[in-house]
Amino acid sequence: MGISDKINGISRRDLFKVAGRYGMSSTLLAAGGFGGAMSLANLAAAAESTYEKRFAKEPKFMLKFGAAGFNARNLLIERAGALEFARDLESRTDGEIRVEFIGDNQICGQVSCVEKAQQGIVDIYAASTQNSAGGAPYLNVLDYAYMFRNRADQYHFLYSPASQALLREPYERRHGLKFLFSHAELRGIQLGLAWQEKDTVTSVEQLFGTKNRVTGTQLGRIAMTALNLNPVPVAWEETLDGLKQGLIDGAETWASAVAYANMSPVVSQSVHLNFFCGTEHTAMNASVFDSLGGELQDEVMESAYWAQTHVQAANEVALINTVGMSDPMMPNSIFAQNNVRNAFLSDAEIKKAEEMCSPEYQPALWEEWRERINGWQGGADTYQEIYDEVRKIPGDTLPENVEPRRWWKA
Repeated sequence: MGISDKINGISRRDLFKVAGRYGMSSTLLAAGGFGGAMSLANLAAAAESTYEKRFAKEPKFMLKFGAAGFNARNLLIERAGALEFARDLESRTDGEIRVEFIGDNQICGQVSCVEKAQQGIVDIYAASTQNSAGGAPYLNVLDYAYMFRNRADQYHFLYSPASQALLREPYERRHGLKFLFSHAELRGIQLGLAWQEKDTVTSVEQLFGTKNRVTGTQLGRIAMTALNLNPVPVAWEETLDGLKQGLIDGAETWASAVAYANMSPVVSQSVHLNFFCGTEHTAMNASVFDSLGGELQDEVMESAYWAQTHVQAANEVALINTVGMSDPMMPNSIFAQNNVRNAFLSDAEIKKAEEMCSPEYQPALWEEWRERINGWQGGADTYQEIYDEVRKIPGDTLPENVEPRRWWKA
């Protein structure tokens, strides 16, 4: 899904017409602020107002934000917070920082954004941690199977001061990138059209022997292999064609990714295995962050915190109202309109999958990578410490009820 699709009722041609006058960043930031349909006149007025605010003074820092395939339209489906972060940071710093938002894979894609940020081609990037793990292997730390029970666990960890030592500091030290905030979902198997006429999946065994796309995460492959899901590396941008042509049975990804990437027409069942993280994160080149000076660094962190709280609330609502990840399904949701069936597995089936593939039950499968990640971290047992940290909250905590905390303040 790209700018070629309508954004809130505005065509690609009209969008570019407005962008030609006010710039793409101002136009996208304006478009992202509309909750529903808008007219060309409304967009032009909002873009002009946004432009005038943003260019009222010369910024001290111009930051280039490479946002993989995201734009104002699909960020209303998967609420990853990228535009909200950019808008808040500009406003919070009174224009001292100006952000040039470049989405739609124009400067970098899901796999390449992390490397472009490390090279300084972009200053900030948004992509999934799993796709980014190829260029920043420490991100595998999030992908131990069934370490997180649910989305509440994920948000709890992202807010927890424990995430500093177990995720953020080693990531920055090893890869030169500062982890700012992330959306949180758990991955399952999104089955293609060959499964349209088949019964809704209710057991793990029904998936045995299927061939499924895997991301750049090494740990995700361990889990998929243990579950007999035959992981096949396929680029995110090629996954839709793979599902359409039946080259793969399914793809391991999460519900809102199917919806935002326009994959729903070629997905018949969304099987919620919930076996490891789906985290669309935003990170920043650490040297650029260091160059901002203390006051602006504080503002970046506050904007990251604000974006994290926004994502936590907005994505939970969007999963039900926009994506259709519920039973019964909202009639106007993307899944409902495209006949995508939710396959919610029972607790017993999830437990069965966990016993087949998680470090808790199959430690030998994970030994090599666990040792490697622990070494990169500095010696902690990363799996066990994250596992224990997230179980400090009750297992039935709703994701929207997780208490937000500024993770950098103990």
